Amino acid sequence: MASRAHEQALAAMLSHLALSFDGAILGAALAYAAVRSFLNFTANSKSLAKIRKAPTLSVSDLRSLLQNHDQDHQDQEQKLVIVRGQVEAKSAVDGSGKKSSRDSNVLLSHESGDKAVILQRTQTCIYNEWKGFFGWTSDLRSIFGRSLKEQETTFLRTVPFTLVEGGQWPQSDYVIVNMDGSSHPLPLTMVYHQLQPIVASRYTFIQALFGHEYPVGVLHEEKILPLGKCISAVGICNSKDGIPEIKSCKELPYFLADMTKDEMVADLAFKAKILLWSGIVLGSLSIGVLGFAVMRNWNKWKAWRQRRSQQPIHTTSDEDVSQIDDNEDAGDVPEGQLCVICLMRRRRAAFIPCGHLACCHTCAVSVESEVSPKCPLCRQAVRNSIRIFEC
Repeated sequence: MASRAHEQALAAMLSHLALSFDGAILGAALAYAAVRSFLNFTANSKSLAKIRKAPTLSVSDLRSLLQNHDQDHQDQEQKLVIVRGQVEAKSAVDGSGKKSSRDSNVLLSHESGDKAVILQRTQTCIYNEWKGFFGWTSDLRSIFGRSLKEQETTFLRTVPFTLVEGGQWPQSDYVIVNMDGSSHPLPLTMVYHQLQPIVASRYTFIQALFGHEYPVGVLHEEKILPLGKCISAVGICNSKDGIPEIKSCKELPYFLADMTKDEMVADLAFKAKILLWSGIVLGSLSIGVLGFAVMRNWNKWKAWRQRRSQQPIHTTSDEDVSQIDDNEDAGDVPEGQLCVICLMRRRRAAFIPCGHLACCHTCAVSVESEVSPKCPLCRQAVRNSIRIFEC
């Protein structure tokens, strides 16, 4: 319960912060999101243009391409290519290109027994959380749609591998795949997926009752990049000891993928449209919210300046009234009639439009002189105050 109260207080604080200054904070956050969307759109568009220009080559055509580039002395950026072939372990060939022991340097799946060049095991501990009575709650996690928390542990192993022409190995050429420095997603195949439930202990009910998360299961997964799988490699191609080698390009969102070039272009074009329209919508909303906040605060500032300009005219009368208040309140003030601000004089002024009789006349004038005057009791905006006389 304490955690729920803490999260509700945090949600209330965030909402008040977002709407503070008449929504200026919210407008700034929307503007930041719009800028991020446009930056992502620019990066996505550049990647789309590069992939569209990149030629799609077979493995056997890479040698002639590299020879032409070496003769023309062109830069490496123009060597961006898309190669599609089948996965084969690098240990399957020796330095002369002859076939050697294939099983000497490959990975073996513990669950399926398949041979692979990349093996990834993932163990995810799934935690359930208090959802309140009848399965619903108003805490902060429900606002973001988070009903489960996951704690994941990943183990990844790789061995050197190449791409070869499909159906022509071992007679065809091959290209070495250089995985150094690559953080791109991998086209792995799921071979094992099992959820192992955790038996509830005697303390599980107490944990759920007081809002603490508790484990409900462990998810075991195993993914591999098997031998013989047909994939595409998008990257910079160069020659290493006369053998073609392809390396990832950090500016591109793909390196190894199941998709063909046309599918990559379609995927990036769709993402570019989403990012563009997201930036336009968020930017329009931010302009509207910021414009409203600027106009609202500008009007408040003008009203404050107008009140300040009128203060010298009433200075004498205010001092006279204050002297009258001091004379009238010379005696004991009944309980509940003290000014809530100075706690010295009797309450003599009522605020408009809320009508609260909360302050003496002197404190009411000081409240009205603020940039954004508010009633000290209900915090409602104050337009004016009137003096209350007793018969």
